[in-house]
Amino acid sequence: MYSSSPAAAPVVREPLHAPVAHLVRGGVVEGVHYGSVVVLGADGQVQFQLGDIEAAFYPRSALKPVQAVAMLRAGLPLDGELLSLAAASHSGEERHLAGTRRILELAGLGEDDLRNVPDMPYDPVVRDTWVREGRLPSRLAQNCSGKHAAMLWTARLNNWSLADYLDPAHPLQQAVAEIVEDLTGQRIARVTVDGCGAPLFSISLHGLARAAARITTAAPGTPEARVADAMREHAEMASGSGRDVSALMRAVPGLLAKDGFEGVQVAALPDGRAIAVKIADGANRARVPVAAAALARAGVDPELLTAFAGEPLLGGGEPVGCVRPVRALDPVPLTVCA
Repeated sequence: MYSSSPAAAPVVREPLHAPVAHLVRGGVVEGVHYGSVVVLGADGQVQFQLGDIEAAFYPRSALKPVQAVAMLRAGLPLDGELLSLAAASHSGEERHLAGTRRILELAGLGEDDLRNVPDMPYDPVVRDTWVREGRLPSRLAQNCSGKHAAMLWTARLNNWSLADYLDPAHPLQQAVAEIVEDLTGQRIARVTVDGCGAPLFSISLHGLARAAARITTAAPGTPEARVADAMREHAEMASGSGRDVSALMRAVPGLLAKDGFEGVQVAALPDGRAIAVKIADGANRARVPVAAAALARAGVDPELLTAFAGEPLLGGGEPVGCVRPVRALDPVPLTVCA
């Protein structure tokens, strides 16, 4: 435990976001993405901030590593690729479905015990294949199924009820909330329901970065270290083939990274340097280059990040611009726009 007395909850307010990226076409700023960015040094202090890093926000799936830590602390006996899957927003590939089935089998449960929302696979190629084959949405294919299977097993191991494991008042979710506050170092501001049906806890962007840093700097063998090791060693299990977040972990040695819907990204290095990003309009096209610029700000070699500087903006099939982080964040751009 890091603190027996977390700080007060972040304030619920309209976030004071700032411009974080420009959409540049032919040398003219055509659009602006607003958001917030925080960069923590190895000492845990804020090295750089842009926008509003203290307002309450929803981290969405970027909080999954913290949820996985909570389940391990409650006795979940997972490691390796199945633990990575427990912290995943997976693509719905066959390995993800097989891994979720395996977690359920170990728990003595089946797909019908899952309470996440049925969905098609997240990966567009896999989803298109499902459509061609006439396959229907399923709880197993939904991108959070690994987390839900792990939640069920955790509940069973503790003799907690299963049917209501998603209720915020359930002992499992109370245990998760406790660890969220422990690792972020702050009280939860609000609790709502995530897209998959699980409780979603509102914290600050600063708190999210702090939690990621605490996970990556934890002593070997601790629940935090086990989650970090599993996700880094099995990056495609935590996301999917071709996903930018797995590629980022492969490109930067020792990096733990997790994305979340609505433009959220968190990443941390083994020495405690960490970044967290929220794109106000939820745009992935801004999330990736802004996160790369933040990592460069944190001291990551820019040469390792060139593949994440953003896809070119096309005109007539040819590159005519890009999404470029603002100069305040990225004074020496990784990519020069047309």
